[in-house]
Amino acid sequence: MDAVNAAHDIRCVLIRVGSTPLLLPNATISEVLSYSAPEPVPAAPAWLPGRLRWRGWRLPLVAFATLSGQEDDAAGLGSKVIVLKALGGDARLPYFALVTHGFPRLVTVSPGQLVDAGTEGGASLPFAVRARVRLGEEVVQIPDLDAIERALRGVVA
Repeated sequence: MDAVNAAHDIRCVLIRVGSTPLLLPNATISEVLSYSAPEPVPAAPAWLPGRLRWRGWRLPLVAFATLSGQEDDAAGLGSKVIVLKALGGDARLPYFALVTHGFPRLVTVSPGQLVDAGTEGGASLPFAVRARVRLGEEVVQIPDLDAIERALRGVVA
């Protein structure tokens, strides 16, 4: 690999939420924690199982597979929580967390490795999914962090 191509590589994290692999830029991730039962939020939708305490914050915990309507996303043995930096600039929501299954895996992705998988099989993209791409032999989803933050603001504001 030459230096020019290496400069365009992106350090990413591959995480599994339900049966769905998600690809996130490493820079959006603040910390990975062991799962613990969250504090419930009254009248919250199923995709918001509650809030977690983290470094003085009460973070909303998102079950991404449930939010995106792909499947129910129950946390259990081996689940982790990934804390993400919110990018929307809302001072009341600087971070949020996602339930994951198993430990996140670091990957280095070059633009040439990603092939648009679009709407294979004719299915449209689920809510909160910005893109579906093929990374090697695996189809992964890139979450729409803006859509997740908007959904959270509508519930926890």
